[in-house]
Amino acid sequence: MIVLDPNGERMRLMPLNIGPSHGATHGALRYMTAIDGETIVALTSEIGYLHRGFEKMAEQGTWQQVIPYTDRLNYCSAMMNNIAYCRAVEGMLGVELPERAKVLRVIINELSRIADHFICVAAAAQDLGSTTGFFYLFDSREETMVIWEKLTGARLTNSFARIGGLYRDTYTGFEEDVLNVCKTVERNLRDIHACFDRNRIFLDRTTGVGKISAAQAISWGWTGPCLRAAGVASDLRKDEPYFDYETYDWDVVTGTQGDVFDRLMVRLAEAEESLKIVRQALKRLKPGAISVNDPRIRVPAHNKVYQDMESLIGRFKTVSEGIRVPAGEYFSSSECANGELGFTLISDGTGKPWRVKVRPPCFTQFAAFGDLVEGSMLADSVATLSSLNIIAGELDR
Repeated sequence: MIVLDPNGERMRLMPLNIGPSHGATHGALRYMTAIDGETIVALTSEIGYLHRGFEKMAEQGTWQQVIPYTDRLNYCSAMMNNIAYCRAVEGMLGVELPERAKVLRVIINELSRIADHFICVAAAAQDLGSTTGFFYLFDSREETMVIWEKLTGARLTNSFARIGGLYRDTYTGFEEDVLNVCKTVERNLRDIHACFDRNRIFLDRTTGVGKISAAQAISWGWTGPCLRAAGVASDLRKDEPYFDYETYDWDVVTGTQGDVFDRLMVRLAEAEESLKIVRQALKRLKPGAISVNDPRIRVPAHNKVYQDMESLIGRFKTVSEGIRVPAGEYFSSSECANGELGFTLISDGTGKPWRVKVRPPCFTQFAAFGDLVEGSMLADSVATLSSLNIIAGELDR
C-alpha cells in the first residue's frame, strides 16, 4: 500500500489486521493498522464480536428478568452491573433501601471493584510477558469468587441484587470470609508492587506510552480509572453519592501523566481505597431487612406463599406480569469498575421496560484508541489496549 506523507513523499505501508483472534484482543476486538516498519501510521478499530443484543433482549421480559442479562455486561465484576441496574429502577419507583441492604451492596461493589482491577492489571502483565504478576493477582480474585459462589451459586456471571434489595441474606461466616479476602488483597498488593515498581522492563513498556491529557480524556467522554489516571478527580461515589458513600472515609486516586503506567497504578491504588471502604462497611453491618417491605415490588417469601392465598396470588401476579414501574423516562449512573455505567430506562407503566439504553464506560475509551497509538510502536498498542481494560460484553452490549 503506497500513500503520501504530509510532505508529499511516497510511503510504502503494510496493512496489518490484529484480532479478534489475537491474544491481546481477547477474541472480541479488532483493530486494523497501516504500519511503516513497526510504527503505526494509521489505525481504525472495530467492535461487534461479542454482541448479544442486550438492549433489545431487555425489552422482552419483566423489569426483574433483565437482571441476569446485566451480568454479561462487564463479566469481570458482574454484580456491580446488577446493582447499577436495580438502582436505576429503584429511582423510578422512588424506594429507599433498608440500611443492611445498602451496606451489603457497598461491600459487594468494592470487592467486585478490587477483583476487576486485579484482573485488568493481571491481564496487562500477561500481555507484557509477566506471568508472575498475573498469578500474584489471582489469589484474592479466586477467594472473592468463592464468596460469590456461596452467595449466589455462581462464580462468574452471578446475580445477587434484586429490585428493592437483595436476592437473600448472607451466609454464616460471610464477614470472616470478607476479612480474609482483605488480608489476601493486602499481601497481593505488596507482591505486585515489589514485582513492578522498579522493574526496568515494566517501566520501559508502560511509562510515557499511550498518553492522554486531562482535556483530551474529558473531550472523549472518558470516566473511571482511565480518566482519573489523566489527573481528573472525578468519581460518582463522591460527586453524586449513593448508598451513603459520602459517609465513608476514602480518597479519590489520580495520576499525573495519563499513560499506561498511571492507568495500571491508579487501579492498584483504588484497590487499597476499596479495602478501606469494605472494612468500614463490615463494622456497619447490623441485622435487619435486606429488601423493602412492599409486596408490589418484592414477591412474598416462600413460607407465606405456601400458607396464605393472598401471598400466593401476589407472587404469581408479580412474577408473571412484573413490577408496575411508573410511566416516564429516567437516567441513573453508577461508578463501576471501568467507570460510569449508566442506564436510560423508559417505562410505559406496564411490567416490562419499553426501552433500555446502556451507557457503558468502555465505549468512549475504545473510541479514543486510534488517537492514543497512532505514531507509536506496534508493541505499544498492546500495552495501551490492556491498560484501557476493554470488556467486550459492555463495549457492544
